[in-house]
Amino acid sequence: MGDQLRVGEVLRSGRNTDPDEQVIEGYRNIHHVTASRDLAQIQLSKGINPMAQVKAAGGLRRPAILIRSSPWKAGSVETPWHDVFDLDNGHVRYFGDHRVDHEVAVGKTSGNTLLLNAVAEHQASSPEKRALAVPLLLFASVTRNKTPKGYVQFCGVGVIEHAEVIEQEAKGSPFLNYRYDIAVLDLSSEDDQVDWAWIEARGNPDLTATDVLEYAPRSWRRWVEHGHAVLPEERRRTPPSDGDAAAHPRIGSRSHSPEDDNESPGLLPAPRIPSGRTTLPPQSGLEGLTESELMSRLRNLRVHSKNGRASRHKPLALLWGISRVASGKPRLASWRQFQAETGGLLAEFGHPDSQVTPEYPFWHLRTSRLWDVHGIPPDEIVKPHAATFDRVNPEGGMTEQAGQLLADPFVRSQAVAILRESYLGDVDQRALMDRLGLAGYETASGRMEEVEDEVHDEEGNSGPASRRRTNVARIVRDARLVAKVKWLHGDECQVCGLQLPIRFTNYSEAAHIRGLGRPHNGPDELENLLVLCPNHHVQFDGLAIYIRRDGTVLSTRDESWVGELRRHPDHVISEAHLRYHRALCGRDDRS
Repeated sequence: MGDQLRVGEVLRSGRNTDPDEQVIEGYRNIHHVTASRDLAQIQLSKGINPMAQVKAAGGLRRPAILIRSSPWKAGSVETPWHDVFDLDNGHVRYFGDHRVDHEVAVGKTSGNTLLLNAVAEHQASSPEKRALAVPLLLFASVTRNKTPKGYVQFCGVGVIEHAEVIEQEAKGSPFLNYRYDIAVLDLSSEDDQVDWAWIEARGNPDLTATDVLEYAPRSWRRWVEHGHAVLPEERRRTPPSDGDAAAHPRIGSRSHSPEDDNESPGLLPAPRIPSGRTTLPPQSGLEGLTESELMSRLRNLRVHSKNGRASRHKPLALLWGISRVASGKPRLASWRQFQAETGGLLAEFGHPDSQVTPEYPFWHLRTSRLWDVHGIPPDEIVKPHAATFDRVNPEGGMTEQAGQLLADPFVRSQAVAILRESYLGDVDQRALMDRLGLAGYETASGRMEEVEDEVHDEEGNSGPASRRRTNVARIVRDARLVAKVKWLHGDECQVCGLQLPIRFTNYSEAAHIRGLGRPHNGPDELENLLVLCPNHHVQFDGLAIYIRRDGTVLSTRDESWVGELRRHPDHVISEAHLRYHRALCGRDDRS
């Protein structure tokens, strides 16, 4: 009896409603849409609603977890968190079910236990294991017919990218909870619909995981096959234009009475301001911040110039803010922490004759509309000084929406590249990235080894040079894949066609498009390899050349033509990996 769940549609979701009743009070009955001969009736009474597992071929398989976010309770003692549904950028930030009055450990509440198990499934290293992973079906409570209860809006299918323990506050007391960052998948191939037959198939113990995938959306199948590496390509993006609204309904749209239009709060509730703080007026233009707008603002910072040289203060402070997002730290930090950490950055990487004035970017970065400052008393907002910051110790950092976008590794790579190229091109890039905790962003390969410990041998001044013994952990590459891709291309460079002869054979190099090293963590697979000559390998790894969607190879420095990527029918190259490399070069051409 399964039907289609349409993204953006509002459904009636009262408890225990008759599945035979198709429409209730003008809205489709969710229990009719999800009715099944074999599966139990779904429940949306909690925020985290699991469907029962089945014993299927290959292992236990849960048909789905239904996530419901209720903006009505956000900020209350019962629900002190604010979930964020940024569907235009394919991102949901969802908070677990631990509360201040819970006596069990933060990961032992029923909802967090369930989602942490899902995290493990979503981080699985093989397609066979990911095929068993549970999909998240995302819903948001909305008001219809003058009531805030009993109506939900379907928001899509999600994969958990990241989970971390955070500290929250309720009743004046801090407590721990889990925060989950969820990628919302692109369903455009299915006209923004999910066939409930997929969920029914997942709950059928007689079907194998391979059988079940035939019912799944294309983006889910791609994720099962390739893992998180394809999420930048398979993530839901800005909805189509109004002309396509009939085929692809926008989030928030519905075919019902217009008098309900202003009843429901948006899916992007404003963040709660910590008690005892005064915040500055919200920056204009932040609603619906997109990747392209973020990159444009980074390229067009208002920076002070002296002797024809642009100040490095703001770019360095923004890189510091991005590094906090990359490491999972809170986006806002106290002035004293900012002063200590960025002061050192400015002294080391600022212009030699420039003053170390961290108070300048801390305050004036607000003009970028990517930076927040909280905690300045209203009577001191007009002309804040370092002395004011020292006295009241305000907080500053990336805005919430900028932080959400930068949580995506692809977006973060592009942002780092733009700041480095636009303002910091003559700085020692490796030293800068090391100093910021962003090691690896300066090359396509990333950092391929980790030094575990060092032992120094002391030698006399007149004797041999001193030695240093280290234990190093290196990434192991699959030599069979390297041999195969070189054989397919006959050791000819895919950019210039050079076949470099050596004494007994020919020489070429296999380059990973998305590097295996930190922070890229790309997969060692055929789709992530290119065959290059030594020169073009060095340039590709050093981000001096990049490959456009049409296969044209261009110079990053001046956009001049370098070559055309030669392809082979038995060597499929992942566009997601090529796009990630373009992002590292600051040259995404997806828009």
